[in-house]
Amino acid sequence: MTQPLLPLTARSRDEAHRAATPLELFFDLCFVVAVAQAGAELVHAVAEGHAGTGILNYAMVFWAIWWAWMNFTWFASAYDNDDVLYRVVTLVQIAGVLILAAGVSRAFEDHDFLVVYIGYVVMRLALSSQWLRAAHHATDPGERTMCRRYAAGVMACQVGWLALLFVPEDVRPWVFLVMALAEMAVPVYAEKDVTTQWHPHHIAERYGLFTIIVLGETIAAATVAVKSGVTENDALGEVLPIAAGGLLIVFAAWWIYFVVPAHDRLTSNRQSFLWGYGHYLIFASAAAIGAGIEIAVEQAVGKAHITTLAAASAVTIPTAVFLMSVWLLHARYFKVGLAQQAVLPVASLAILMCSFAGHWAVFAAGLVAAATVAVGVTLTATNPATRRPRAT
Repeated sequence: MTQPLLPLTARSRDEAHRAATPLELFFDLCFVVAVAQAGAELVHAVAEGHAGTGILNYAMVFWAIWWAWMNFTWFASAYDNDDVLYRVVTLVQIAGVLILAAGVSRAFEDHDFLVVYIGYVVMRLALSSQWLRAAHHATDPGERTMCRRYAAGVMACQVGWLALLFVPEDVRPWVFLVMALAEMAVPVYAEKDVTTQWHPHHIAERYGLFTIIVLGETIAAATVAVKSGVTENDALGEVLPIAAGGLLIVFAAWWIYFVVPAHDRLTSNRQSFLWGYGHYLIFASAAAIGAGIEIAVEQAVGKAHITTLAAASAVTIPTAVFLMSVWLLHARYFKVGLAQQAVLPVASLAILMCSFAGHWAVFAAGLVAAATVAVGVTLTATNPATRRPRAT
């Protein structure tokens, strides 16, 4: 039975059988509501011919979602004691992300970030209270200082985000960039003397689970788009190649992400920061694939006011970004020889070239993605050394 109050102390990095908790899984599921809202708004913006503005807004809103998720994930890996107070504060954070999700449409359409900001305030106040609680129970002075640095840094950045509500619209992307860099500097500063006791296997599992949930949301969004194309527009012939290609892309994305043991890369704070921050591109591109499939379907049935090339690019570009990001972050450290190293970069280029295949672009990209998996499996089978991490 869960205890009302327990000391919020650091867990061991060597703890055996560490796995994601039901609360963490619930947390992820609620976050995907915000991801779905961001993807839906991206579809609307691109389909209406406002790709530049839509992509910029998507990048900013998705960063806010991802950063809040990441803050909780790394804190929980180090300090989750699963008492009543911890659970309640985490549920408050979930409420904050649902508020954020409710404000996504207004942020896209009216460039009004007030509701998004309020949701962020709720999440960050809860997170800061957790860091202060950890500081209160810390027995090591260095750890106590680290926790207080986190709490102070989070709240200082939250004050800085207020600028988004008052500066002119054309200045907001620059304010966002500055504040995003400030946010990412907080962990680096807070842990410069003492590091949190995050668990490598647990972190790898948490990131993997979120990748699965985002890919699942991609399939759900694409399914709805295909259903609409078939039932409302009687366009089975137009949407079937898109559906088949999109499914192959998502299947290949899952396979490629999980083919190597990501936790082997998490051996130091430097590597973990690069790996953790780099996942912004993986998560954002995975979610954007689903949005791209929706856009391609809408263009195929005549509902989107864009060219066939633009619609195809909405799928091929995020797919290529996903493959290259996975290769850069961890896949390349498990490849042996030039042939294995070249698979994902070459596949990324080939998928981009599929953009010019007209109405068959998404299907062609799906075939390339499937072939990428087949080639990778074949090369691995012929060289068992691939299964061991390459020295860095």
